[in-house]
Amino acid sequence: MSTLTVSAEDAKRVKALGFLSNKGTDNFSGRIITVNGKITAAQNKCISEAAEIFGNGDITFTSRLTIEVPGIPYHKIEEFRAYVAKEGLMTGGTGSKTRPVVSCKGTTCQFGLIDTFAVSEKIHELFFMGYADVRLPHKFKIAVGGCPNNCVKPDLNDLGVVGQLRPNFDEDLCMGCKKCPVVDVCPMDAVKVEDGSLKFEDGKCNNCGLCVGKCHFDSIPDGNRGYKITIGGMWGKKGHPGIPLTKIFDTEQEVYDVIEKAILLYREQGITGERFAKTIERLGFENVEAQLLSNDLLDRKEEILSAQLHLAGGATC
Repeated sequence: MSTLTVSAEDAKRVKALGFLSNKGTDNFSGRIITVNGKITAAQNKCISEAAEIFGNGDITFTSRLTIEVPGIPYHKIEEFRAYVAKEGLMTGGTGSKTRPVVSCKGTTCQFGLIDTFAVSEKIHELFFMGYADVRLPHKFKIAVGGCPNNCVKPDLNDLGVVGQLRPNFDEDLCMGCKKCPVVDVCPMDAVKVEDGSLKFEDGKCNNCGLCVGKCHFDSIPDGNRGYKITIGGMWGKKGHPGIPLTKIFDTEQEVYDVIEKAILLYREQGITGERFAKTIERLGFENVEAQLLSNDLLDRKEEILSAQLHLAGGATC
């Protein structure tokens, strides 16, 4: 016979606040948003104290780089929220809306091509916080990767951002060396020496930038930094990678604009319960990309946001 005393209605209410029921008990795991997987030492100390005071002393980590404190009794939830708020921490991260942003450590990593912590923090501010009350057909996940190593698997998110470094090649400076350091360093086998010069094979270069500065004669002295965006990635029972947009974006603002347009498109044209990947499949990638590269969705932003859509939402986890 069940000994649970928390009603289904109350469990649903606190789930919206980021508290997930611990199976078979009246206790909950409090999900703390880390912004982008980075917290301060003071915040870390606060979470540890909260886990001992209100939870069972354990701390767990989610795949979205949030932190969960399990074992919190239902009647202690508000005290827990107030305690972690002292260090600027909040709970949440559930529901049919933009989910917590994940980021790799590209800001400090030797392979990082963009400031991933800064970009993901801005995305958090604009679209996790700024769109917190915007109902979507289902959850919408965003990940920011610093380079094509794809450590946080951006292409398995609804929208992924990947840092790029497009090499600038000056063929006039290439000496066609028999032992070419650029060929040696390329992980994609995208270059070869042919007819006395270095040749880039179409479609093979992933803009990792490892070749920049490697030529002894400065034929690749630098590169243009940018952002690749993939859409419609999904993991789980029927997972598949997202599709990259055909354009490499030069500025952060372009990235934020595309993310906002993707969310607006999903809200307006997605069917409740349908993941973004399925919306893209139904509408057609070319159609979706054309909308993301134009400004119509932003021009109709207020109309789209004010529409009474997806009031129930489709996310169950």
